[in-house]
Amino acid sequence: MSEPALEDELLIEAPARADTDPAFVSDLKDAIENSDPDRIRRLVAPLHEADAADVFEQLSATRLEQIADLAPEVFTGEVLAEITPDTRELVLEHLDSSHLAAAITDLDSDDATEVIEELDDDTREAVLAEISAPDREAVELSLAFDDETAGRLMQREFVAAPSFWTVGHALDHMRATDEELPDKFHDLFVIDAGFRPVGEIPVCRLLSASRDTRLTEIMEQPRIKVDPETDQEEVAYLFQKYHLVSAPVVDAAGRLTGMLTLDDIVDVIQDENKEDMLALAGVNEAGLADTVVQSVRSRAPWLLVNLATAILASGVIALFEGSIQQLVALAVLMPIVASMGGNAGTQSLAVAVRSIAERDLTAANSVRVIWRELATGTLNGLIFAVVMGVTTLVWFGDMQLAGVIAIAMVLNLACAGLSGILIPLGLMRAGADPAVASSVFVTTVTDVVGFLAFLGLATLVLL
Repeated sequence: MSEPALEDELLIEAPARADTDPAFVSDLKDAIENSDPDRIRRLVAPLHEADAADVFEQLSATRLEQIADLAPEVFTGEVLAEITPDTRELVLEHLDSSHLAAAITDLDSDDATEVIEELDDDTREAVLAEISAPDREAVELSLAFDDETAGRLMQREFVAAPSFWTVGHALDHMRATDEELPDKFHDLFVIDAGFRPVGEIPVCRLLSASRDTRLTEIMEQPRIKVDPETDQEEVAYLFQKYHLVSAPVVDAAGRLTGMLTLDDIVDVIQDENKEDMLALAGVNEAGLADTVVQSVRSRAPWLLVNLATAILASGVIALFEGSIQQLVALAVLMPIVASMGGNAGTQSLAVAVRSIAERDLTAANSVRVIWRELATGTLNGLIFAVVMGVTTLVWFGDMQLAGVIAIAMVLNLACAGLSGILIPLGLMRAGADPAVASSVFVTTVTDVVGFLAFLGLATLVLL
């Protein structure tokens, strides 16, 4: 009776979301601080790989290093594939090549490549030397492609069958094959004599067909065939457009060399969206384990650029120093005009960058969208011109000043809408990423135009 009770004490039930359970994270931190590797293993063992990765990302760099030293076994291949690149890079420095070789053996080639590409040259060579020749060849072929391309993203494990086979031939082959089937696959690719994909069959259709049905009778034409050099963002767009679950990757001769699957494309879509969002704010991704110095390094350059643009806007204000001294109300009201323009420009910019990323904004409709943003900015300007005109009249009792700020509001919001669409379009045409630099330029334009319009009109009309 006592032995089962002891076993029950050792069993730890994993919470549904360990990463959001403060008690679980606290227990893990306590095990780390007490240098208790057995407890660390018992805590992490019941977790799904994705949940374990989320838990590790809640920890500081120091604690992650301690776990890697105390209980490296918790960093399985699946966990290493799930954690973010920054966290993975930190952990990999504390794992030996033998552990890494064993960890990636069970991974599909795309996930194995993702882990191995983070290693330094010496460790990478040591790990590759310890894995099987086919696995090593698959990883080396993937690493030969540029980062963020289909060739780097694809997995080389797939299921293919010649076009003259029947459903029964295909099923028997999959059951009897000595090679392992991919962990996840949704389509069987039908190939011709030159190993070129000529069709694809969803697994559900394959299982529901009779054994004597020829594959050519139930296959459908591949909607896309991906070149391995294609940018991953373009691939994600194609998956979204055609509602794909998987897609074949072909070489220059059209031969089937691998496949892309939806689970990897979802990660790409998330990464691209996150990258655009952070770029609009002028920051790089900061992991929870990043130090203060790393955060400062990633943000300070953009703050320096913003400082330069702020000085430019202040230079415009300095041109009207005399006017401001004569009429103090100008100093009170001018930030309102610039602020409204900045917000309106950011709204237009966000819409433009998202439309560009989703390929909705093209040469065919760009003129219509430009006019729409100009009209939207102008109409918003008229609405808030009335609001600010009345507010200024009540506040300062000056009809001319109310008219000046009303006109400046219309001009700046119209300019904000126009710059919010033209600047990202111009950067895209120039080959730059619209999400990275657009916000700085749009803010500069709205500040300069806002101050210039308001203070210039005030100087002409009131003084």
